[in-house]
Amino acid sequence: MFTLPEQLTIAYVDDCKASLLGEIQHQDIIEIDDSNVLQIDTLGIQLLLATVKFIISQNKQLIWKPQSLAIKQGIEQLGVNEAVLNQYFTG
Repeated sequence: MFTLPEQLTIAYVDDCKASLLGEIQHQDIIEIDDSNVLQIDTLGIQLLLATVKFIISQNKQLIWKPQSLAIKQGIEQLGVNEAVLNQYFTG
């Protein structure tokens, strides 16, 4: 399981991206835990969207049951309307 950091902001995105890529390269099933995320910015949302798209393009399985209110609010505030990401945050 890959646990996202408390801050998914410009200062932390590069480190998180590198770790995520390592996880994706070595696993066929990628499980994301976002329960620690307290702060996210536009770049963090972009990283999540790119990650989901990349996992799909690699024909790997993503297991993600969002728990972070910060991520949900960030997506809503930015008006992100991407089906591949919204499928995890609706309902």
